[in-house]
This record gives sequence, C-alpha cells and structure tokens, in this order.
Amino acid sequence: MSTAILDTVRYTSDGQLLDIHGAAAPDAPTVLLWHGRGPAERDVLGGLAAAVARLGATVLVPDWRPDAPDGGRPHLAASLRFAWDFVRDPARIVLVGWSLGGRAAMATALQPNPPEGWRPAAVVGIAARYNQPEPLLALPSPMDVCATAPPLPIHLVHGTADKVCAFENAHAFQSVLASHGRQAPLTELGTDHAGAVMAEYVLELGRCRPAQSGSPFREGLRTAHVIAEAAGLPQK
Repeated sequence: MSTAILDTVRYTSDGQLLDIHGAAAPDAPTVLLWHGRGPAERDVLGGLAAAVARLGATVLVPDWRPDAPDGGRPHLAASLRFAWDFVRDPARIVLVGWSLGGRAAMATALQPNPPEGWRPAAVVGIAARYNQPEPLLALPSPMDVCATAPPLPIHLVHGTADKVCAFENAHAFQSVLASHGRQAPLTELGTDHAGAVMAEYVLELGRCRPAQSGSPFREGLRTAHVIAEAAGLPQK
C-alpha cells in the first residue's frame, strides 16, 4: 500500500498548505490532524500521518498559524471546510489534534453548538491540556463542557514523560468525563511531548521533526493505532 503524500494543496486565501496522505482508497475513513503551537508545522506530523495512512486512512494535515494576530482561528475553520468538501460523508471524519491543536480539536468536538451542526465521528486528543479555555475558537475548556459532551467516541493519548503538557492533565480530564458517565480510554505512552506524535525536538533546529527510530518512533506507532481504531479500521 502506498502512503506517499498524494497531494499538497493551498486551502486558504493566504496560502496555507495542506498535505493529503493515504492510499487513495475511495472508501477509506478520513482523519483531520491539527499540529500544535509551532507555526506551519504540518511536516512535524508527517511520520504519524504516514503511519495512520498505512493502516488504511486518508489523513489531511494542514499548516495553520497560531502566531497570527487572529490566533489561526480562520485556518482551523478553513481546514474543517476543506475536509467537509473533500469527503463523501463529513460525519465519518475523525478529528485529531496534538498539544494546542489537541485542545482545539477536543473543544470543537465537544462544544454545545458545533460548527454548522457538524460533529466528527470521533475525536482524539494527543498530549494536550484540557482545563484551559480555547481562545483560538472562543470556546470554553473541554473540561468545562464534559457534562454536556455529545455521545461520540473520545480517545486520549499522552506521554508520561511529557514536560510541556503534564500527563496528569489528561488523567484529570478522563476522570471528569467518567464522572459524567463518559468513558474515554487514555493510552499512556512512555515518551515525551514530541514522541507522542512520532516526532523529536532538535535543539539545533529549534523545532521538532519526524522521528525515524527509537522510543519516539515506537510510541508514535501506538498513537497511530489509536487514531486508526478511532477511525474504525481493524487492528491487527
């Protein structure tokens, strides 16, 4: 199965790019994957996206600019519109985010008034904080809306060695969800913040890049399987 980038498109009027990973199967589930605080870092998620694509999904990975004056809110909204237009059935899209993108994804999925009435088939939060408001989308924190969270599958993935977004936050979010009758499996990874998405921080570059080996690669594969499971793909 080929997992090359099928296409790279400009999905916003200001030229933001979006990579489409997958095997071009017409019936493949679609995953929309948001990166974190670093501006225009779709490449950081390239390894994870390729791994999910090898498991049978089509994965859309947009650049977006949290450093923009508007916080990148229009970019996230535009990526949603692109995904809705890209697939046959928008209700089958799985929304996934890492770090700041994870909080945005979770807030988007759980908000009381979803955008244009849309909710994803499932949501996966990776190494994110869930107890803070979502200023990018002008939404309350995911933890604050647990009581009214819609009945969709929620998956959490977090590294126990994460020093950027503490693992305890994901555990607390899982506990609050459970107190409202919502079960959200939490996959504990033996890695750090970047390793949760099959990436590693490179000091010389001042940013992350996809990991090719070692613990970040192995643990990132576990994240890929969580995403694939959320997308309804059979697990070997």
